[in-house]
Amino acid sequence: MVHLLTATLPGRDRHLVPADDRTLVLQGNALLLGDDTPAEAVWPAPGSARVLRALAERPGWVVGRPEPLRRVWPGRGADEHAVEAAVTRLRAALGPHASLIRTVPKRGCRLATEPGGGTG
Repeated sequence: MVHLLTATLPGRDRHLVPADDRTLVLQGNALLLGDDTPAEAVWPAPGSARVLRALAERPGWVVGRPEPLRRVWPGRGADEHAVEAAVTRLRAALGPHASLIRTVPKRGCRLATEPGGGTG
C-alpha cells in the first residue's frame, strides 16, 4: 500500500530527506520513514506536516518560530504557541521517531540529520 502511495502521488510533492540514520520521504501530508520496503507511513495533521516540510527543506539547520508562522498560518494572527503546539503534535505522530525533531532552546527547532539524532 505504501509503495503504491509513493508511486502514484505527484512527484512534485515528493522530497527525500536524509535524517538521523534513515531517509524520510515527504509526499503530500504523508511521511514515509526508513529505507526498508515497505517503509513505515506516518500521517501528521496538515499543520504539523507543513511545519515538518519547513524543517525538511533545511535538514540540520535551526528554523526559528517566525518562519513556520509565516508559512503555515499566513495572515491568521497565530502566535509562536501555534508553532510549539504543531511541533508537539508532530512529535506525537512520529511516535518512536519523535527524536527526529530537535528543539534548540531560545532559537527554534530542527530536523536531526546525524546518526543517533545528535544535538547541535
